Amino acid sequence: MSNSTLVKQPPAKQARRALVAGSVGNFIEWYEFGIYGSFATIISANFFTTAGATDFEALIKTYASFAIAFFFRPVGAWIFGRIGDRIGRRPTLIIVLLLMTGATTLIGVLPNYATLGIMAPILLTLVRILQGLSAGGEFGGAVSLMTEFAPTGKRGIYGAWQSFTVALGLLAGAGVAALLSSAMSAKDLSDWGWRLPFLFALPLGLVALYLRLKLEETPNFQRTVAAERNPGSAVVVVHPSKAETAKAILLGIGRLMGWSAAGYTFLVVLPSYLQTSLNATFQAALIATVLANAGFAASIIPSGMLSDRWGRRPVMLAGAVLIAVLALPLLKVLQDPTSSPWLMGAGVFLAGAIVGMLAGPGPAMLSEMFPTTVRYTGLGLAYSLSNAVFSGSAGLIITGLIASTGNKDIPAYYVMATCVVSVFALATLRGSAHKKALRD
Repeated sequence: MSNSTLVKQPPAKQARRALVAGSVGNFIEWYEFGIYGSFATIISANFFTTAGATDFEALIKTYASFAIAFFFRPVGAWIFGRIGDRIGRRPTLIIVLLLMTGATTLIGVLPNYATLGIMAPILLTLVRILQGLSAGGEFGGAVSLMTEFAPTGKRGIYGAWQSFTVALGLLAGAGVAALLSSAMSAKDLSDWGWRLPFLFALPLGLVALYLRLKLEETPNFQRTVAAERNPGSAVVVVHPSKAETAKAILLGIGRLMGWSAAGYTFLVVLPSYLQTSLNATFQAALIATVLANAGFAASIIPSGMLSDRWGRRPVMLAGAVLIAVLALPLLKVLQDPTSSPWLMGAGVFLAGAIVGMLAGPGPAMLSEMFPTTVRYTGLGLAYSLSNAVFSGSAGLIITGLIASTGNKDIPAYYVMATCVVSVFALATLRGSAHKKALRD
């Protein structure tokens, strides 16, 4: 008997609860990253500006701290992934949420360089490392939770909610930053106002904790545990070898790298790029970021729905190809001083919307690559390694290359190169995976 015939649909109420509980943690995580990206120049002035250092050098140090957090994501994905694949998704996601909320709140109360000297950037970096560990454990668990609870034929849209709440988190972070920059003087914002959005994470985390405490374990995990305790069970539990899992993770990285690079270049790095390279004002840069994230959010759910109907491959391939073709023309629109604000706004909105074509089907695509016994670990590592290399380093790579070469087209070349690789990796997707039950 196949696993497909044994799958029982979870009650609709449980599925909806899992969707909300899984999404809210992602929202908090990416809300913080949106704030950090939006306030990168202010954070660099508070924590990384030393005697004799230029603003540009301080910004590079800020992005280095940003990148370090990303490089600890794979560590968190492995640690919490192994825990989640052994003891369950629910308890692991509760632990991850507590770590994430605590670390984000801490940033709002850390003393700056003027108060603590060299210990200030060290403490900030340590907190970012803790965030990286918790964020690495969040994605694999949340996607496993949502896709394992998803009704048949709806994994794409359920997984898309993970990406959608990422977009909402980034949008909320940029929106809060824009609101504060408009409501406060530049001095107050730089002195203490930037701390407020980080402190908002505490009440959000308490709401998320309440939701996750009310969760039940996923049907797939319960079924796998029961089958392993009962050797006579008709459920076939798959235990892939380490080599098979590693191969799937590497393929997953290739499929995700365009999404990772383009997403962070257009959605997070954009404010600092516009300010430092194109001399835009802080408010104008934030408005551009809000529009890019709005476009991203607008296309995610429709893309996930289309992938449930047509398959993951055509939707994601279309997104990767469009980014590779349009990245440079869209950047030229921003660079052209004669471009109207409406044209520039439409350009960044379109850039975000195309990234959403990858982000919508992406979580379900990853979930379908791994069996239940290694799903939390496998998809978490594929996602976090891709983000560590191609997202976390995006600001550092782009800023450093622009500084050394003077070429303002670097952001476009960066995302074009990664999307070309993703096109080849995505072409290997099987067209029918979206119609089959997840492997136990």
